[in-house]
Amino acid sequence: MLPLPAGREAKLGVGAPYVHHRPERTLLYQIVDEYYPEFKEHLAAQGTALPGYVEQEFEAYLKCGCLEHGFLRVRCDTCHAEHLVAFSCKRRGFCPSCGARRMAESAALLVDEVFPEQPVRQWVLSVPYPLRFLFASRPVVMGRVLGIVYRCIATHLIKKAGFSRKTAQTGAVTLIQRFGSALNLNVHFHMLFLDGVYIEHPDGALRFRWVKAPTSAELAGLTQTLARRIGRYLERQRLLERDAENSYLAGDGLEAGPLDQLLGSSITYRIAVGPQQGRKVFTLQTLPACDEPFDEGVGKVAGFSLHAGVAARADQRQKLERLCRYISRPAISEKRLSLTPNGNVRYQLKTPYRDGTTHVIFEPLDFIARLAALVPKPRVNLSRFHGVFAPNSQYRARVTPAKRGRGGQHARTADPEEPTSAERRAAMTWAQRLKRVFGIDIETCPACGGAMRIIACIEDPDVIDKILTHLDAKMAEPEGPRRPPCRAPPQASLFD
Repeated sequence: MLPLPAGREAKLGVGAPYVHHRPERTLLYQIVDEYYPEFKEHLAAQGTALPGYVEQEFEAYLKCGCLEHGFLRVRCDTCHAEHLVAFSCKRRGFCPSCGARRMAESAALLVDEVFPEQPVRQWVLSVPYPLRFLFASRPVVMGRVLGIVYRCIATHLIKKAGFSRKTAQTGAVTLIQRFGSALNLNVHFHMLFLDGVYIEHPDGALRFRWVKAPTSAELAGLTQTLARRIGRYLERQRLLERDAENSYLAGDGLEAGPLDQLLGSSITYRIAVGPQQGRKVFTLQTLPACDEPFDEGVGKVAGFSLHAGVAARADQRQKLERLCRYISRPAISEKRLSLTPNGNVRYQLKTPYRDGTTHVIFEPLDFIARLAALVPKPRVNLSRFHGVFAPNSQYRARVTPAKRGRGGQHARTADPEEPTSAERRAAMTWAQRLKRVFGIDIETCPACGGAMRIIACIEDPDVIDKILTHLDAKMAEPEGPRRPPCRAPPQASLFD
């Protein structure tokens, strides 16, 4: 919820001020507002243009959270204090506000409705640069490759537990991240696997069998298997060609698009536009180089990297939710964004590189190009469910807390009056999730503690302008009783 701008809340009777969110005052908004039109003109001069969905992303972001583009009126039933709640863009590209909301929504959904109270382990797969470009431009191919990755890891877990795929089942939820810490396009997979398998006994009951964490040798073997199977699949699709010394993407199998240059530059840490086009992105090294090994517990083969060092026990639900929030976080953090004295954009890395690099520096137009490359194509699902969590799985209703799926009506608890986890929070609104995740209570009046409710939705530009003009006029009025003008002291002769 967006509160009133500074000063307006007092005129509407709000007792305690909110922490104001004014997106037009943030550095990210100012950079996009100033340089996005110039970026479009630069592309037009080169005879190209952004895809429609990318342009819509930028235009929607510039309207997100601004009262001038529409709002809700929210009033307290007790003391009649009011808020104005600006509309959000609800985009999934680079908007930090909407990205944070989606992060909270996803984490609450996964913990409350999907993952059972069993141990969960995170498997992270990174792929070589050419495949990052392929996955960004061909989402269908990315989905097929993700299926290969799941089957490979699931088979490993089942075999390690001592069963076969006919007698044991596991499951995973994949959150596809498209960005790296340097705002580079880096398509990789965060897969939350059950740290074990389910076995169905003759009586129909499902039993969970825990599996030990993978060793370094097992990770190396899995990475080798993944690289080989993914390579063979891409060869069959005529997307990958091999020679005696190297493997490379087949140019004939790829469709040229207007974003190809931006995607390729973002992936390879190159400058996309401007006079420095093609050169390495500027970096700022403020720490000494680190020679400590970071490869323990990580399998690396031919540009593929597989990591499985983070896990949450069955009783660590809060840790699991923090992990879900981390892997579904927005692409950009406004806290790490700043400007250099000469006007370039400086972005702080979340974790310094081994060579001591702590910041990357972009020219403003190249920064806009980075944001454009991070926008996913429409209708590309970045959250995938596998195994027992798949929508068509016969086990989904039996293992998930929500108990939804095939045969869900038979998966109810023995006590029909006992609500499921999903039913207990069926009335949990977005406002309640804000309170749960961020500690922000927007349903309670800060003045009297009463309940806030929506009384109007304002979308007409003329009405919006009248309301905001009225509030600005109220803000200009002096508060309190008027004091009489100052007068000179009386003449002393009058009292003689």
